[in-house]
Amino acid sequence: MARTATQHIDLRIGQKPISIWSDYLVLIKMRLTTLVVFTAISSFLIASELQFTWLQILLLGIGGFGVAGASNTLNQVLEKDYDKLMQRTMNRPVTAGRMTVSHAVLFAGVLCLVGITALSMFNVWASFLGMLAFVTYAFVYTPLKRHSRAAVLVGAIAGAMPMAIGVVAYSGELTLLAVLLFSIQFAWQYPHFWAIGFLGHEDYKKAGFNFVPMAGQKPCRSISWVSVLYCIVLLLLPLILIQLGYVGVTGGVSIVVLALVYLWYAVSFYRHFNMASAKKLMFSSLLYIPFVMIILIIDKI
Repeated sequence: MARTATQHIDLRIGQKPISIWSDYLVLIKMRLTTLVVFTAISSFLIASELQFTWLQILLLGIGGFGVAGASNTLNQVLEKDYDKLMQRTMNRPVTAGRMTVSHAVLFAGVLCLVGITALSMFNVWASFLGMLAFVTYAFVYTPLKRHSRAAVLVGAIAGAMPMAIGVVAYSGELTLLAVLLFSIQFAWQYPHFWAIGFLGHEDYKKAGFNFVPMAGQKPCRSISWVSVLYCIVLLLLPLILIQLGYVGVTGGVSIVVLALVYLWYAVSFYRHFNMASAKKLMFSSLLYIPFVMIILIIDKI
């Protein structure tokens, strides 16, 4: 018998029933999508120097939510057979059979349509970059993960796109500020991603994902020094922002301090190259981008 959207699905994790609504949140990867919306809106506020309307914020939020949610949904559809092999993903709604592929694809299509339409209310650049991020993440990054380490580069490009989208939504063109903010989020992703890759390499290997370089049974140590390298890049970018007048000295130095903390954990990961140091690097990465954007917004105030 078909289930309505409000009925609980007869499956339990511990004592909690899983509803269709919680499945939708898993499908769009709510925490990741929230970060996308936050960075897009933050970069818009920075570019506009806090000159905005609430309608603009609403449209940009809908646009970022729609594109990111659609990308994450199709990612799970395309990887459903591989997600069954990994502990952390085997209970996703499409993988576990609680939601059909056609249902998820239709949901992704609606989200993408709504998101791109919202971005088109700003200008062609915003909608173009939104569609580029969607296609790159869902149809290039996702399948590439099984075949090449280049997937990390592609994923970092798609993941940094919200920064550029927020700026071009205001400016109507691809400015130097858009490139610099994009570069910050791009560089940030490498230590973040390699920490996650180190922590989950056994699961990834079971599912046949080949984007984590391996040395025997363990990840190759190269991912740790690459993480250090990108943290050094993050030290230089705020200095460029100061030089070009996009941020004041106090704000710029504050971002440098954040980068130094991030670098500290990356160096620790390089030195120890174990689960504990990888976890610390991952958790530090989760704080870096939100704090950077908050500092840049406060600087405009």
